Amino acid sequence: MFIEIFAAILVGSLFGIVTGITPGIHINLVAALLLVISPVLLHYFSPIILASVIISMSIVHTFLDFIPGCFLGAPDESTAMAIMPTHRLLLEGKGFEAVKLATIGSFLGLLVVLIMLPALILGVPWIFNNLKNYIGIILLAVAFYMISREKGVKGKFWALFIFVISGILGILTFSLDIKDPLFPMLSGMFGISMLLTSLSQKVRIPEQKISNELEIPRGELGKSIFAGTISGTLVSIFPGMGPAQAAILGSGLVGKTREYMYIVLIGAIGTVSMMLSLITLYTIDKARNGSIVVVQKLLGQINLSMFSLIMAVSLIAGAIGVFLTMFFTRIFSKIITKVNYSGLCILIILFVASLVFYFTGWIGILVMMTSTAIGIVPGIVNVGRNHGMGALLLPVILYFLL
Repeated sequence: MFIEIFAAILVGSLFGIVTGITPGIHINLVAALLLVISPVLLHYFSPIILASVIISMSIVHTFLDFIPGCFLGAPDESTAMAIMPTHRLLLEGKGFEAVKLATIGSFLGLLVVLIMLPALILGVPWIFNNLKNYIGIILLAVAFYMISREKGVKGKFWALFIFVISGILGILTFSLDIKDPLFPMLSGMFGISMLLTSLSQKVRIPEQKISNELEIPRGELGKSIFAGTISGTLVSIFPGMGPAQAAILGSGLVGKTREYMYIVLIGAIGTVSMMLSLITLYTIDKARNGSIVVVQKLLGQINLSMFSLIMAVSLIAGAIGVFLTMFFTRIFSKIITKVNYSGLCILIILFVASLVFYFTGWIGILVMMTSTAIGIVPGIVNVGRNHGMGALLLPVILYFLL
């Protein structure tokens, strides 16, 4: 059984490589395909083997998805908030360090969840039952805090404007009958808008420094991991929320921090959120994302021994994810300076646009173009691009308050 489980982890890790470093290919898509062909696969493999493939893929993905976000400017929901600082480090020749910081955050976040596992098993049902009526107020306070941090009346006005207009776009987009509405919206808001800005400024990627020396103050590291764990835990428990909302909540918890530590925070949130999705599946029988929904359908009711195996699979997959992320980051660091960056930006924009059209049609293209236009505004008016997360935050606030 051990050999079969380990083989499943390796297969899942391979899938995680594909979804992690390829813009637009999401773990939910691969998980759904596995579910479609599961009647055939179950003749040869047990449900726990297939579930281990999906869990391993999901965990490894949370490590590797920072690579396209940093080097290609192509985000998904879990990395959108890290795009700006990682891209700035890339332009300083520190792209390798940026991904390494996120990887440290991811693995430490995973370890903290495992250490806190007994408390989380007891605490998740309590949090779900006692905070579900207040989460909208908490997120509203976080949004107010984000806006209030901008300098001057003018900065606060533009931050509020971007937050509201993004929120309206989010509300309209979620009301549309399109598959995966987050893909065109976030790709435009945080990916294509940044690539177009780079093109207009004729950005040149400098030689990337590959160094194993990285000085991180333990106090700041602990604060970032703590904030990432707490925020990732809170938002993963409730429906309609995920890593993007956790990033906003986490940045509010940690306060002003160095750019390096913010990347660690975002790294921790992505993996913590995935781990908490597994814990909520066990404790309150709720699946909070697409790949875990497939795990739920394969396994049904999860008992303690099965849950213990899932946690062991997650730990092994996380360790593999660290190795794979550093391996591919070295490759990307070496080749990114050997390509025409302007041409690469254009190719990525065309590639993402074609994926948007394939999955969501002309309506998705319209959403992408609108979100791109909104995503360009913060750079013009000199306020944080994170206010564009109103596209996700405002609909969730209204969902809980109304």
